[in-house]
Amino acid sequence: MPASIAPSRKKSAPLSASAAALALSCALGLTAVTPAFADTGKHDADKPPAKMSTVGGELLGRPGTQVRLAAGAPALPKKLSAKSWIVSDAESGDVLAAHNAHWQLPPASTLKMLFADTVLPKFPRTTTHKVVPSDLAGMGAGSSKVGIKEGYTYTVHDLWLGVFLRSGNDAVHVLSAMNDGVAETVKEMQAHAEELRADDTHVVSPDGYDMPGQHSSAYDLSLFARSGLQKKDFREYCSTPRAEFPKKQKEGKTTERFQIQNTDKLLTGYPGLPAYQGLAGVKNGYTSHAGNTYTGVAERDGKVLLVTVMAPKPDESHAVYREAARLLDWGFRADGKVTPVGHLVPPRGADPSASASDGAAKSTPNPARGAAQASAADDGDRSGGIGIALGITGGVLALVAGAVFVVRRKWPLEARGPKS
Repeated sequence: MPASIAPSRKKSAPLSASAAALALSCALGLTAVTPAFADTGKHDADKPPAKMSTVGGELLGRPGTQVRLAAGAPALPKKLSAKSWIVSDAESGDVLAAHNAHWQLPPASTLKMLFADTVLPKFPRTTTHKVVPSDLAGMGAGSSKVGIKEGYTYTVHDLWLGVFLRSGNDAVHVLSAMNDGVAETVKEMQAHAEELRADDTHVVSPDGYDMPGQHSSAYDLSLFARSGLQKKDFREYCSTPRAEFPKKQKEGKTTERFQIQNTDKLLTGYPGLPAYQGLAGVKNGYTSHAGNTYTGVAERDGKVLLVTVMAPKPDESHAVYREAARLLDWGFRADGKVTPVGHLVPPRGADPSASASDGAAKSTPNPARGAAQASAADDGDRSGGIGIALGITGGVLALVAGAVFVVRRKWPLEARGPKS
């Protein structure tokens, strides 16, 4: 079969959540309902823009589904309703297939990946912080919370567990307060997004809570995940299924803890939804305006894939996870049988030729940067990426030989604060 591009002929339907689905999401701690957006029955325009960003390749700027199937390649899954999705090779950066990859949509809590990638390297995990009332000021009504209490002292490690496992906006606000406040954190997140060439992203809230003008894209969320996964602590937190969190304290010391579970149902499993074999994070999200959003990374037979799904129709339970799993299954079966339709670009600082308009540029390793870059040059002229070795048992990441991922850098990443 000759290589082809198959544009989608389906129109995206308006996405609305039923009262039952909304109640369930609230019960699971996934929901952040913003009064300005709640129950509108629409999320954004019903159709993607006719022209979108071409960062990563010209085809990624086209509306509809983009895929180039070679002989023997499996067809894409039929049950895909998301407004936007993308499947990419986490190591090479090749985009295997995409649907409205650069459509600017509300990201919900998947934006916390950018928050973590920006702020996580700044504070050692043993650093402690006593929460004061101003730390939690300005948090949106209905925000998902892990249960931060004023007057309690938490380690940075505790706070990041709250961010990743329970999508706690309270934990995000405390860490933002430690980082000179929400306004400064938003500013730094925006600057980091621009460094990563995530040009579809405009940050207004550090936690992904619905705010006018805040948006990202499936392409950008994949960039955030790929960058974050190069940080050891990020990898640990996003792959942790369960942990203990402070419940009671006396004189600043924790006397009792309670268990928190990761809200990523593909990581932990759920009745009627098994954990995805080989999954190792990354982040899920939901708001009444954004609908469900999800980015995941999974390994199978040495191949590591990233998938991002945004705003599927709520026609089946846990649609965002089921569609992500179908796309991952397809991606693993399609390995070596598709021609990439684009690629995940390296950061601006890693590629002197990169600019907002130069979407197709690829980085060329600079031998002057040392032996690591010289070794990377042997891998060919591709955009930067990560090589990941995972130990997987029952869909939950297992530590193998003291390592979770083996990172192979194909672009120079400048150090940002303490190593994570």
